[in-house]
Amino acid sequence: SVHIRDNLELGPNDYRISLGGVTVGEGVAYPDRELAINPGRVFGKVQGLETRDPAFGMEAVWIEPSLRDHAQTLGYTVVDASTVVATHLSQLLQTHAHELLGHEEAQQMLAGLAKTAPRLVEDLVPKVLPLAVIVKVLQGLLAERVTIRNLRTILETLAEHGPRTPDPQVLIGQVRVALGRQIVQDIAGLSEEVPVITLEPELETLLSNSVAGGTSTPGLEPGLAERLQARLAESASRQESIGQPAVLLVPPALRATLSRFLRASVPQLHVVAWNEIPDSRRVRLVSTVGK
Repeated sequence: SVHIRDNLELGPNDYRISLGGVTVGEGVAYPDRELAINPGRVFGKVQGLETRDPAFGMEAVWIEPSLRDHAQTLGYTVVDASTVVATHLSQLLQTHAHELLGHEEAQQMLAGLAKTAPRLVEDLVPKVLPLAVIVKVLQGLLAERVTIRNLRTILETLAEHGPRTPDPQVLIGQVRVALGRQIVQDIAGLSEEVPVITLEPELETLLSNSVAGGTSTPGLEPGLAERLQARLAESASRQESIGQPAVLLVPPALRATLSRFLRASVPQLHVVAWNEIPDSRRVRLVSTVGK
């Protein structure tokens, strides 16, 4: 639900977004103005109230509607107040989608697929995997911003690999490989070339050794962990500034750990494993991050 000016704590132009009764975002929107967003490169300044785009944190200015054409000429992206709130809400729904999907929602999705693929659903749940594991896999995919619209492929992959392991993290890795074409297209569009950031071999080896025991977080000393996050955030920002996706390409064994490690500190960074890149795509190295 979106609450606008329904709380004494909120100012006349403030809004607050709640999901399930919990506040997950808030911002300021001026109905009589428009938001000029700096996409990374503009050719001058426009007069107005300086702020940041509430959805993605980009530099922005609330301007008078009469300045729209001028702002667009300078390179700004201009949207009205309702679009600002709607985009913020959409971004928060995507970020928190895994928290909104539970057993009941998953059961409804399975029931829908059972109308066209009854044997697949019947043979998988609960004969191969319990519903609880299916839910954890779907939640894990959503937490990594992977859409679950291709439910049939997801369940077919679980039916194939489920008899060997019930571990949700292992199964998520297998599902991501099966959805590789979709994942890469959602990130990089239809371009044959995918710009990627990689880790220096020495750092990659260090990280691989640290997670060899099955730990869920990289066993790095705090200073190195902080530097890694900062350098990857810088690389991701550079990619965003030129309108390209930020993709960290890593070995499959590191993907899940690094994805969890970087999710909060570098949310715009997509962590992708080598084996998720389809053969029809080429990778282009844009930067390498080391210790």
